[in-house]
Amino acid sequence: MKKILLVEDEESLINVLELNLEIENYKVVVAKDGQEAIASFNDAIDLVILDIMIPKISGFDVCAEIRKQSDVPIIITSAKGTSTDRVKGLKLGADDYLVKPFDLEELLLRIGKLLERPKVSNDQQDSFQFGDNKVNFKTYEITGQQGSTILSKREMELLKFLIERKNEVVSRDEILDRVWGKDNFPTSRTIDNYILNFRKYFEKDQRNPQYFKSLRGVGYKFVIN
Repeated sequence: MKKILLVEDEESLINVLELNLEIENYKVVVAKDGQEAIASFNDAIDLVILDIMIPKISGFDVCAEIRKQSDVPIIITSAKGTSTDRVKGLKLGADDYLVKPFDLEELLLRIGKLLERPKVSNDQQDSFQFGDNKVNFKTYEITGQQGSTILSKREMELLKFLIERKNEVVSRDEILDRVWGKDNFPTSRTIDNYILNFRKYFEKDQRNPQYFKSLRGVGYKFVIN
């Protein structure tokens, strides 16, 4: 039985969600504020449904704190539906963002898809270094040619996948299955943009990249000696 942490302070919505999640055979742990959410989170949690406007500690801060500990899927639910809020939530590591009021069936479908998605292997290492560049897989922090920055969850998933497959050509389809999942269809240009970002972060000469190669019509390759 999969365990879901439901972070929500609206009692009527808690009752509806808890009932329907239990009908779908999920075990539900309820937290009504940010402090309780952080205290309730542990390795046994399989997915988090997280409201943003909650007491004590904001949902954004809860998201960031959980992401430091785990790659568990996080679905943000919020009445704040601006593009700024969506981008902020996704950059902090959320996997999905639903604006209230949302359709219950849609939420259940999204939960199912996220729980079906294969997890990225930790490969028994928390960090990786190549050249002058450093990557921390747990904190999502990198140190590269432009100093330190925090990657989005998807950037880190793609970076880790390429590192795991170092010196191998990885096809677009392999990246889609591993990083985006089989039900998402970004364009080749989307993946290219991620590779361009990696060059900005890590390459001394972006026009003549040493590490991140694109092979037209074939795929992508992380090269390291």
